[in-house]
Amino acid sequence: MVTMTSKTGKIAAKTGNEAMAEAMRQIAPDVVAAYPITPATEIVQIFSQFVADGIVPTEYVAVESEHSAMSACIGASAAGARVMTGTSSQGFALMWEMLYIAAGLRLPIVVAGVNRALSSPINIHGDQSDTMGARDTGWIQLYSENSQEAYDSIIQAIKIAEKAKLPAMVTTDGFIISHCMEVVEMAQDQEVKDFIGEYKPDRYLLDIKKPYTLGAIDLQDYYFEHRWQLAEAMRNAGQVILDVAKDFKAKFGREYGFYEKYKMDDAEIAIVIIGSAAGTSKVVVDALRAKGVKAGLIKIRVFRPFPHKELAKDLAKVKALAVMDRSDMCAASFGPLYTEVTSALYTNLSGNLPKTVNCIYGLGGRDITLEHITGVYERLGKIAKGEAVGDVVEYINVRI
Repeated sequence: MVTMTSKTGKIAAKTGNEAMAEAMRQIAPDVVAAYPITPATEIVQIFSQFVADGIVPTEYVAVESEHSAMSACIGASAAGARVMTGTSSQGFALMWEMLYIAAGLRLPIVVAGVNRALSSPINIHGDQSDTMGARDTGWIQLYSENSQEAYDSIIQAIKIAEKAKLPAMVTTDGFIISHCMEVVEMAQDQEVKDFIGEYKPDRYLLDIKKPYTLGAIDLQDYYFEHRWQLAEAMRNAGQVILDVAKDFKAKFGREYGFYEKYKMDDAEIAIVIIGSAAGTSKVVVDALRAKGVKAGLIKIRVFRPFPHKELAKDLAKVKALAVMDRSDMCAASFGPLYTEVTSALYTNLSGNLPKTVNCIYGLGGRDITLEHITGVYERLGKIAKGEAVGDVVEYINVRI
């Protein structure tokens, strides 16, 4: 049975792609520029049908590549429009150059992203290599466990981006969420419009009464200062995200933060994870708790800005910790999430730190099962009792 969180909400069966497209319809951005790519194609395909049917007044721009899509989004946003797009994997990588420009120009563009492996070899299934590769581009990053979170986060992302004056991306795991149908509680159209409000940029290129220069050359004299301002904006974005989440809960009843703590109050062993596999991991935690094992889980929702202080505080009492990465930096060291989490622990905690391991899993859409995650917790249990950590990095369910 589904528990409603809002008196005015309605229940619908939606895939992740459909949920994100519906959120975009309710937002009704001024401009959407996009190019199709599996498994994100449906998002903009469905939205383009809304445009064709006259349901939304959006200017839909069909471009010749994802690089052009983000270029058009940048131009439209600079002109004062509320702008969105959707993409995945190689298409997202083709936007790379323009991602930095969107962030550096402080344009609140929102991307509905579907996580998919990067070539080569060619693979169309879900891992988080694409958006993890863009972690340093200056974009706010929100990851979703399911279709409900994707829907809710798209709505919040518009408000977050416009308040923080930074672009933002909301992601789902390819096929696992994007193409699987779930029950989603949707808000009324007017409620969404009231929540996000009318977009009134402080300045824009078509405002002839307040002309300004955008994207000028910036050498040794001011580049450093402007990059510091971008970094400071990302630091300040954390409070913006929490403020918007508070407003969202007050209006729609669903609560969000930087991350979700699942049975962490007395946890001795825990994992940190991002995305759809968190749901599978919660089932394992429940089973272990029934056997008296003090297992817990933290599901990261906000990867940028990374909540290092808060996370370290909530992991301080854990004896053994596994950080689960659905991507591999090929750095001959660790995965991206592990690097962030261990840096947070080392920087913010004194004394004995949790013993940590890094589990790389699910690359190219490889299954991660209850048994695999149970095995991770079993290893943590042994480490917590004094067994040596051994190899820090473990590749789960890989044939060697």
